[in-house]
Amino acid sequence: MARIKENMIHGLFFLNGLVVVGVLCGIFAILVFTAAPAFKEISIVEFLATVRWNPTSYYKPSYGILSMIVSSLMVTIGALTIAVPLGIGTAAYLTDVASPRVREVAKPVIEILAGIPSVVLGFLGIVLVGPIIARVFGLPNGLNAINGSVLLAVMALPTIISLSEDALNSVPRSFTEASYAVGATKWQTVVRVKIPAAISGIFASCMLGMGRAVGETMTVLMATGCAPAMPRNFLDPVRTMTASIAIELGEVPYYTTHYYALFGIGLVLFVITFLINMAADAVLNKYQVKVR
Repeated sequence: MARIKENMIHGLFFLNGLVVVGVLCGIFAILVFTAAPAFKEISIVEFLATVRWNPTSYYKPSYGILSMIVSSLMVTIGALTIAVPLGIGTAAYLTDVASPRVREVAKPVIEILAGIPSVVLGFLGIVLVGPIIARVFGLPNGLNAINGSVLLAVMALPTIISLSEDALNSVPRSFTEASYAVGATKWQTVVRVKIPAAISGIFASCMLGMGRAVGETMTVLMATGCAPAMPRNFLDPVRTMTASIAIELGEVPYYTTHYYALFGIGLVLFVITFLINMAADAVLNKYQVKVR
């Protein structure tokens, strides 16, 4: 009877895994088959390597998404520039410096931060972060890539902090004791021993935070200006791939080249996000094997 129950549980988990894989493959198939008609009229090179996106032009519609790809990468890299050092520093503080009382308060606050709706952060970007950026840099408004980077950093922080903290806690205690035994301070132990030992897990947390930032829609839609042009620097307004889909998909006529091209953008975004998460999962598995 025990063996039968064990086999049933194993089969149930296996079935759940198949369902998840099936859903993922189904989403990918829908994107591929819906985007395919667009490439009968648009060359892939034009789609990926040109910057002009004007599908409603009467004379010559343009379907280049290079500016959207660059914009998405800009706000994502900007967000990681802010979130990675802050997240790793916070994780190191919680694992090695903070008292149990502080840790009990800080952990729920970080988890609550992960639950804030993106539309609320977008609103704060418009009424709080944007005006500050405009005053600091002397701009007419603060709806630009910096604004989006700051807000996406806030959204990526909980993921980076939680996973980095787990990685640091998984470092064998013998490493810390050996460091203290040779006279290292707590700061030297954290920076030169624990963080290098946990670097694979920390890297995986940063990759997952990057995936979180790349796929965000509402925050960047509200706070980055949504200008469909190639940005020159972080002070320019940008329009990400997710924002373009959200803005245009509800208004576009069905079964037109424009409609199919939007699914093409979704397919590119899906592939980018999938590769990021696969890389993070591979690094995390390698880290777990090393710990064992």
